[in-house]
Amino acid sequence: MEEIAAEAEAFDDAAAVDEATWRALRHHPERVRTWAGDDGFVALVDGQDLTLVVAPRARGQGIGRARLVQALEAVGEVRLLAWSHGDHPAAAALAAAYGFERLRELWVMRRPSSLALPVLMVPDGVMVRGFVESDASEVLRVNAAAFAHHPEQGSMDEAELAERMAEPWFDPAGLLVADAGDGSLLGFHWTKQHSPAVGEVYVVGIDPAAQGRGLGKVLTLAGLHHLAGLGVDEVLLYVEADNAPAVAVYGGLGFAHASADTHVQYARDRRQAS
Repeated sequence: MEEIAAEAEAFDDAAAVDEATWRALRHHPERVRTWAGDDGFVALVDGQDLTLVVAPRARGQGIGRARLVQALEAVGEVRLLAWSHGDHPAAAALAAAYGFERLRELWVMRRPSSLALPVLMVPDGVMVRGFVESDASEVLRVNAAAFAHHPEQGSMDEAELAERMAEPWFDPAGLLVADAGDGSLLGFHWTKQHSPAVGEVYVVGIDPAAQGRGLGKVLTLAGLHHLAGLGVDEVLLYVEADNAPAVAVYGGLGFAHASADTHVQYARDRRQAS
């Protein structure tokens, strides 16, 4: 599995398996159904989430279609969601052939660290600082409120938070929180460092009760200063393509999107497709 995913990522310049799927394989392998062989193809189903990975050496031979059919027949009457990490025509053709409809677009936006950062101006009555263990419940509360309608992020619970914090990349100093001074948090910006050269605006969440105060931009900028201090060459982020306010904030901070940096989620309702 790891070898095939690494081959695909190196060839496509995009991760073939997302973070949530890797966490499921590490922490909850019993719930992941896997179809794999020596033919350079892996199919995984975790709940509604389908992951297909074809090694470059195995492409164009019909192997992907065969494994996909095998997985679809095995799961039966289950709605499935699948990402194309990159808006690939081959993925779109495969999706259309098996009843998957285009559901969401996720943009990758990138910012070179060579661009100068604005000075960080924190509003009065707010302290921006690194995460401490006692912040966990407030981070979960803010996250649930901020992402109440988000299909993945909004469901994070205490166990998932602990799993994310157990990842090798986790650094409490890189999880910046806006402290209201009364024990509550107004928002947070969770950064991630992928490598010495690449950082990420991982999650920015603002308590809906604190919106309208510019804290999203403040926390994003605080995280960018943190990542710049680590010496990364580039910072990337993922944002829903139709989230115009967020795209505008990130664009104002120097992030840009290239059309090739578009991830597409497909959905298939078995009953509609049959």
